[in-house]
Amino acid sequence: MAVVPLTRMASEARSNRRICEAEGTNWTRIAAASGLVAGGILLITGNRRSGLVTAASGTALALLDQKETVRAWWDALPGYIEGVQQVLGQVEKAVAEVAVQRERLHKILTNQGLPTGRS
Repeated sequence: MAVVPLTRMASEARSNRRICEAEGTNWTRIAAASGLVAGGILLITGNRRSGLVTAASGTALALLDQKETVRAWWDALPGYIEGVQQVLGQVEKAVAEVAVQRERLHKILTNQGLPTGRS
């Protein structure tokens, strides 16, 4: 029968637990949030150029961290653009109809204008 020392198993368990805790920390998110907060503070304090650079780097890190979300939005974008184009087409038709009605009303009012007083 083999004997395993308990002290060795306890120390291995602690080191495994530390490794798991370190893997749970998402440093990319922390860096992205820090960059966005620092960029906002710099922009508020009047440091435009450095604030924009810092905020842009924080945004880039956030986009790298959220690849799946960005990909889903990118895939959904053509559908949104098509919907906006349809709405704009309907607005264009409505504006054209209003212009036609305005012209008709203008013709009616100018042809039936007030009498000029000539007899």
